[in-house]
Amino acid sequence: MVYGALMWLACGLTYLFSLSDARALREVGIWVKPMKFMAATALFAWTTVWVTELVNAPLTHGQAYRGICILLVVTSFFEVAYITYQASQGAASHYNNSDPWHAFMFGLMGIVAVGLTASQGWLGWEIWKARGISPLSVTAWGVIIGLTLTFLLSTVSGFLLGGNQPPAGSGLPLVGWHLYKDIRPSHFLGVHAQQLIPLWAIFAERFLGVYSTQALAAGCSLYVILWGLLTWSSLST
Repeated sequence: MVYGALMWLACGLTYLFSLSDARALREVGIWVKPMKFMAATALFAWTTVWVTELVNAPLTHGQAYRGICILLVVTSFFEVAYITYQASQGAASHYNNSDPWHAFMFGLMGIVAVGLTASQGWLGWEIWKARGISPLSVTAWGVIIGLTLTFLLSTVSGFLLGGNQPPAGSGLPLVGWHLYKDIRPSHFLGVHAQQLIPLWAIFAERFLGVYSTQALAAGCSLYVILWGLLTWSSLST
């Protein structure tokens, strides 16, 4: 929770600093990418705590959870630190193959990103192992599925994104995505299954009664289908 708060603070300070720095890279302000990653990291960290407390709070006192948190912090901090450093130099962090060093760092970022998303798959496994003899609630199933999808979908879309640089320019407001040749929308769905699937599970369990299990299954299926369609369309246009 503290780490997430520090990332939000860093994002705010970076925004204030960016107001006096008009430099741009590929037609986008150089501080936009660091701020996106800081905000995403903060939300990622806080959600990790939230979903664990939601379905199995005792896990937060175990050694496995400590390892998950260390993995999350180390990998995400590496990503944010390198992206921020490159921005300070007015240089790209992603798709930078200008020399062997930057090409190596770009590849290393991909490996580290897998470690970051793997923290969620690991957490989902720990929640599953600690389920006991009682049937899992719909919310617990939603958390496990959401964490697993975050690992699987974001890893696949992340590697596809690593080999397909999005078009230049600012794109859509706020998110910066483009509607063509841009895998970032599907990557967004992959990463944020961590939040969206558990939220749907909570809604289903509270308001859909005996149909909550079917609703969760349908929601997860539609989610994966939408991710697949967005990925396919970005690669085929």
